[in-house]
Amino acid sequence: MSASRQPRVVSVQETLADLSAFDSIIDVRSPSEFALDHLPGAINLPVLFDDERADIGTLHTLDSFHANRKGAATIARNIARHLDGVLGEKPKNWKPLIYCWRGGGRSGAMGHILAQIGWKVSLLQGGYKAYRQAVVAGWDDLCGSLTLRIVCGVTGSGKTRFLHALKKAGRQVVDLEGLARHRGSLLGADPLEPQPTQKQFESNLRLALLELNPKQPVFVESESKKIGNVQVPDALMVTMRRSSCLVIDLPLEARVRLLCDEYQHFFSDPERLMRQLDKMLDIAGHARIGHWKVLVTQRDWPTLVRELLIHHYDPSYRRSIGRNYPTTASAERVELKSELMAAYEEAAASLSV
Repeated sequence: MSASRQPRVVSVQETLADLSAFDSIIDVRSPSEFALDHLPGAINLPVLFDDERADIGTLHTLDSFHANRKGAATIARNIARHLDGVLGEKPKNWKPLIYCWRGGGRSGAMGHILAQIGWKVSLLQGGYKAYRQAVVAGWDDLCGSLTLRIVCGVTGSGKTRFLHALKKAGRQVVDLEGLARHRGSLLGADPLEPQPTQKQFESNLRLALLELNPKQPVFVESESKKIGNVQVPDALMVTMRRSSCLVIDLPLEARVRLLCDEYQHFFSDPERLMRQLDKMLDIAGHARIGHWKVLVTQRDWPTLVRELLIHHYDPSYRRSIGRNYPTTASAERVELKSELMAAYEEAAASLSV
């Protein structure tokens, strides 16, 4: 084998410093491993699928030699299918990064074959395991280097809209709810888009933070520890809760219109909405939940949303915001008259800091 055609081994630190150095990032683990978490932007080209990996693992406990032979044959067939398929049109100067669980047999097998073809192949040293260790270990330094501004405001005040407007105005923004694919409240789940796993959320969040300029402020919404089923890393929560805040003020009726616009998916599935309302029984009581269900059957969405805000979301916000973000008491306030995006864009453009 020509030395020039052997894969180059790269460290996790070198990889994370510039993911754009690779034309493709290829995860050769099984589909179930990939679904749990993977490097940002990676595609899954398994050299062993889940059933194959299980069969070979079982055989290995009985006869390692025959398991290795069967595994090699299976891996070779799968690599051949990838070469005839998605890799078939890659140009001569294509530069992939390949990884598996520990940077061993699976990634090595594909890496060496692709390198022999003539592509400039890199293998991730230590594989996904090393990458995950780097993600877990790096939160304190990464979050401690940031200057955050926390965007606060009661439910329906348009915090996410304001973040989008800030980004359009050239500000640095981290949309935690977007990364979590959840709006953060009991009614915040999107039925069409499941949440990422905790590990995948952390991977995507870490990449978003690494892309920031620590010399410039970063705007983040005032989230709680949990966003749906995922949790914000402790180091980021500590940084958020000691950071300066700004508060969005939007009139109640504008908030009602905003939420009626953004929660159409619930209005189109009243049964699901009623099941979610049942989860508030301990807080709101049977009488109020029953009344809200009547509003659902009547399709009186503005009244339902208004009452949810007044009797549930606003009191909950007042209880938590002072405890978790104490600087809101003296925070800069952004007064808005309309829930239309143009109003948020105007406010974002005029923000001084």
